[in-house]
Amino acid sequence: MTTVLIISIVIVVIVTIFTIFAISKGYAYNHQVDPLPSDEPEEFEQTEKSEDK
Repeated sequence: MTTVLIISIVIVVIVTIFTIFAISKGYAYNHQVDPLPSDEPEEFEQTEKSEDK
């Protein structure tokens, strides 16, 4: 009976350590967000400039 209790405690400790590791790694992840596009497309701005010349 004591052996089962010790093995159970070891398994709980290992699972707890892996859980804490996974959570801390998730919080450390840096999300990359694309910049917001401008209101007008760049192609429209270029054609507008070339027509002004």
